[in-house]
Amino acid sequence: MKNVRTCHLATLVVMGTAAVVTLAGWSGVAQAAEAFPSRPLRIVVPYAPGGSTDPIARLVGQQLTETLKQPVVVENRAGGGTMIGTELVQKSPADGYTMLLASSSHAVNPALYKKVNYDPVKDFQAVSLAMSFPLLLTVNPNVPVNSVKELVAQSQASPGKFAYASGGNGAANHLAGEMFKALANVDLLHVPYKGGGPALADHLGGQVPLMFGSIVQSLQQVKAGKLRALGVSGGTRSPLSPDIPTIGEAGVAGYNVTSWNAFVVPAATPAPVVAALNVEIVRALRLPATRESLASQGAEPMPSSPKEAQDFIAAEVVRWAKLVEKQHIHVD
Repeated sequence: MKNVRTCHLATLVVMGTAAVVTLAGWSGVAQAAEAFPSRPLRIVVPYAPGGSTDPIARLVGQQLTETLKQPVVVENRAGGGTMIGTELVQKSPADGYTMLLASSSHAVNPALYKKVNYDPVKDFQAVSLAMSFPLLLTVNPNVPVNSVKELVAQSQASPGKFAYASGGNGAANHLAGEMFKALANVDLLHVPYKGGGPALADHLGGQVPLMFGSIVQSLQQVKAGKLRALGVSGGTRSPLSPDIPTIGEAGVAGYNVTSWNAFVVPAATPAPVVAALNVEIVRALRLPATRESLASQGAEPMPSSPKEAQDFIAAEVVRWAKLVEKQHIHVD
């Protein structure tokens, strides 16, 4: 009996010690969150400066600097189809001081590339969605097509007749074209360029008849009479062009493709820190000045909870993986 009591007492001591250690661990996390942030933060943008993602990073970064009372630096780390910047954040300490402004590529890359050194869902914790913006399907005026239905009809009658330009393999406008092909059951030739600028230049020059382009840049050319708009890629019409129907309305049922951005951090970042960042990012996204600035670019803020953002990204991973497999898309 003495040995039994001794063993029982020893077990209680061990359990008590484990509880103390656990409580101490949680206490440390809570204290760290309470003190957060105590030094500068950075937002890593996996693109070169001047792209469509820079404005939202700098807008939110400026607001966070004011509300968190710490400098927030925007750091551009381009290359590898956004994978260089993404891996940098993945390998950073999970303390909330380094965030990634992820884009649609974050969800698509695992399906497109043979080797991706991270899982976009398991290795990252979403803080909030940031913004979304549609693309605009345009044709060169020399092309005898005036609507989406006409484009579909002529493409089905003559497979491979039309080509569309994109900013490169795996780019948002490449995938927008592939989704169009899949849902409209048409055969279009993809012509990738090294960036959206060269693609738009050849589209304007008539070398490539179709393009799913930046809505702001494309609309400028439409208004100048240099391009003809057929449809907006999103699920709703754009405030910038309410007279232009969505591609879904114009004849391709179920079509809804938008580019998006989200703030994410390494997966092990403490929940209280994620919550603290979410509060301030959502506040910044809801400011009238932020909304107005994004609207001028054809974008819409998407403030969300961490769970909503995490679930959205996970769904996008599945959605695009299905398309990549169906269309046999490869980039390496």
